[in-house]
Amino acid sequence: MIRDILLTQKRELEERRNEQYIERNIALDLSGPLIKVIIGPRRSGKSFFAIKSLFSAGNFGYANFDDETLISLKDYNEIVAELKSIYGNPKIILFDEIQNLPRWELFVNRLQRLGFIIILTGSNANLLAKELATHLTGRHIPTYLFPFSFSEYASVSKKELTTAEYKSMLEEYLLHGGYPEPTTKTLNYKEYLSVLFDSIIYKDIVRRYKIRLPHYVDSLASYLISNTATENSFHSLAKATGIKSPNSVRKYAGYLAEAFLVFTIPRFSFKLREQLSSNQKVYCYDNGFIFAKSFSSSPNTGRLYENVIASELKKAELAGHLNVFYWKNQQNEEVDFVVRRGLKIEFLIQSCFDIRDSKTKEREIRALLKAGKELKCDNLIIINSEKEGSEDFEWFGMKGTVTFIPLWKWLLHLSW
Repeated sequence: MIRDILLTQKRELEERRNEQYIERNIALDLSGPLIKVIIGPRRSGKSFFAIKSLFSAGNFGYANFDDETLISLKDYNEIVAELKSIYGNPKIILFDEIQNLPRWELFVNRLQRLGFIIILTGSNANLLAKELATHLTGRHIPTYLFPFSFSEYASVSKKELTTAEYKSMLEEYLLHGGYPEPTTKTLNYKEYLSVLFDSIIYKDIVRRYKIRLPHYVDSLASYLISNTATENSFHSLAKATGIKSPNSVRKYAGYLAEAFLVFTIPRFSFKLREQLSSNQKVYCYDNGFIFAKSFSSSPNTGRLYENVIASELKKAELAGHLNVFYWKNQQNEEVDFVVRRGLKIEFLIQSCFDIRDSKTKEREIRALLKAGKELKCDNLIIINSEKEGSEDFEWFGMKGTVTFIPLWKWLLHLSW
């Protein structure tokens, strides 16, 4: 039985050799004995990324634990014995969706001590992080892989694009997001992402955590997806979704974040207690879910702009490059993103789809100048649809130079 499953998985593995592969903007370092852990959302391309990286590395074994029979095994040595037989004593082993296997951390720890080079993929941030920190401290290298960035999405065309083509492609990307399968196989985005969304809710959250009232998780997820880039408290979310307890909302929201559906950005404050007690802003890791599951009948382009910027900043934060916050003063003036490295505030970023309206432009710049003065930051940026260049501004003695960058160009030239 175990052998039949692994042989079927091997055939599926071989079939993937000839599938179209879009090069990702990160690389998998296979050198050294440390366990390589690829973490990210379901269907973001983790397996394909690992497989393509390994095809040029020589012989390797493969087991996918999205299989009920494999995860019900009591003796994990059976898996190792069959992998040795099927793949000819491989020194490299790729374990897919490892978080589904009970006590997986002890198993892979033992294999690593035996001299195997282990690559793991997983779709649950907290479960993996907890076990990695407890049992594999100092013995693993994490790599985060998400749906296509805009530059990866644009590379699907396999040609040099004009400015007009980049802008047109950005409109598609803002709406559909970057999940690899519907992008490369021309599947129906809305159907694909709706099914994937439901699968994540019920497979990665409801079933894993044995939630008795699954419709509450679904309701909360749909509400958050429909209200990206807005401030929320657990009390307000409980009221909006009908969930009786704010503590339950907190718990469910944590599960949604662990499954890489949504994330939060805290309000900036120099006082940690004030920062922790303030409302957070909620965003979605991929714009496609907003398109597929939002209550709104028509897209809010401004929020789509802000969400895609937030997503890129959050990915950079997970990779350890920066920390991201939002800023708000007592007059409710707001700066969308405060980017900090170490103790230094490096950037203040406003997301503004249409900067042509004079009142909108004045509001965005006024908030930037005030935040810049308070946070001692002079790197002020407005990411918008068209305008490019720098201008000097003054507001009641506060002066600053604001840089305007079109979103498509900012996304193409990200470097942290």
